Amino acid sequence: MCSTPFPSKYSEICSACIKKPPLFSKAVSFSLYEGVLATAINLYKFHGIKRLYKPLGKFLLEFDMTEIDAIVPVPLSINGLRNRGFNQSLLLSKIISDNKKIPIIMDGLTKQKETPAQIGLSAKERVLNLRDAFVTKRNFFGLKIMLVDDVMTTGTTVRECSKKLLKAGAANVRVLTLARANSI
Repeated sequence: MCSTPFPSKYSEICSACIKKPPLFSKAVSFSLYEGVLATAINLYKFHGIKRLYKPLGKFLLEFDMTEIDAIVPVPLSINGLRNRGFNQSLLLSKIISDNKKIPIIMDGLTKQKETPAQIGLSAKERVLNLRDAFVTKRNFFGLKIMLVDDVMTTGTTVRECSKKLLKAGAANVRVLTLARANSI
């Protein structure tokens, strides 16, 4: 469900999803957050090498996009956007939208609360950090949403975003990320 990497091909669901199933219907990632991909994501996200969004975004084109009505990128706060200069998830979403002809809803989900970076926080601290950070600005009634982000670690961000999208009427939310951090 949450795309947690497992050491066995026979494992399909992690203990966290068994204890508390996520609100999103499925999460998939291109690869693990390691090696060359982790380096490329870090250069893209933290060192302002924006041109990497095109080759990175092309990795996401291989995934099933059938029955998706709209793409919603995970939003940054206003200060986060000012500091970085771009929303990495929005640029990845643009590649998908341009190639698959699926519309992006850029302003339907916003991050209203300034929060410290999630890096270095425990799973519990991440949940507290993002509580009430996101808000929907429109009705998503009946839409099947693909929520796009760059990296999924504990899943806190996509869980919070999914919760808000579903409360705003989305029929379901699937999550697509470039990389999944090995959090087990």
